[in-house]
Amino acid sequence: MFEELKPHLAELKKRMMIAVAAIFIGLLAAFSFWEYILMWIVEPLSSAVCATNINLKEFDASKLCGSSTGTLITTNVIEGLFTAFKISFFTGLIAALPVIFWQLWLFIAPGLYDSEKKYVLPFVFFATLMFTAGFLFCYYIVLPMSLNFAIHFGNGIFVYLPKTTEYIDFFLKFSLAFSLSFELPVISLFLAKINFITDKTLKKFFRYAVVLIFIFAAIITPPDVISQILMAIPLLLLYAISILIVRLVNPYKEESE
Repeated sequence: MFEELKPHLAELKKRMMIAVAAIFIGLLAAFSFWEYILMWIVEPLSSAVCATNINLKEFDASKLCGSSTGTLITTNVIEGLFTAFKISFFTGLIAALPVIFWQLWLFIAPGLYDSEKKYVLPFVFFATLMFTAGFLFCYYIVLPMSLNFAIHFGNGIFVYLPKTTEYIDFFLKFSLAFSLSFELPVISLFLAKINFITDKTLKKFFRYAVVLIFIFAAIITPPDVISQILMAIPLLLLYAISILIVRLVNPYKEESE
C-alpha cells in the first residue's frame, strides 16, 4: 500500500515545495518595507483609540493620534523583529496565493476527468479573489467596528496601551479567519462541479452549520458578543450563497436517488 502512495507523496512534496518557495520569495520582498505594512495594519487600531477619547492619563496622546507609529508598545527586546517577520510572512502568503492555489489544483487534477480540469483557471482566480475579498471585508468593515466596541467599553476607567504582539496576533488570526471563510462559495462550486454535493446536501447540513459557525466565531473573535455576531452573520450569508450557487450548478434531482 505504501508503494502505491509513494508517487502521490512525491507529487505532494513537489507542490508543497513550490508553494513554500513562493511564500519565501514574497516574505523576502515584504521584509524590505515591513514598516509600511505595519503602519497599515495598525491604522484601524489607531483610529479606534483616537475616536474613543480614552483615559490616557500620563501617556503621550500625540503618539496615538495623527500617526500610526508609536501606537503599540513592546516589552521584549526582540519583539520588533518577530513582529516584522510575522507581518512579512503573512504578506508573502497573500502574495503567493495564486501559486498556492495553482499547485493545489495541479495536485488534485490527475484524479479528475478532462471535462473537470478546464476549471483550473476559474478556480485559481476566484479562490484568490474571494480570499482577498474576505481580508478586505475584515479590515475595512468588521475590524473597525469590533475595535471601536471593545475600546469604548470601560472608557474613562482603563488606560489602554496596546501591546505589539497581542494586537498583531489578533489581527492576523481575525483577518485570516475571514479570508478562509470567504472560500466557502468557491469550494462549494468546485464540489458541485464534480458532482460531489447538491443543494440538498448543504440544506440538510444547515442546522449543524449554524452551530459550527457560531462556535468558530466564538473561538476566533475577542470575547464579546458584537465581534462574534459580526463574524457569524457574513458566514451564514456565505453559506446561503453557496446553496444558491450549488443549486444552479448541480441541483438535486429526485431520480438520482
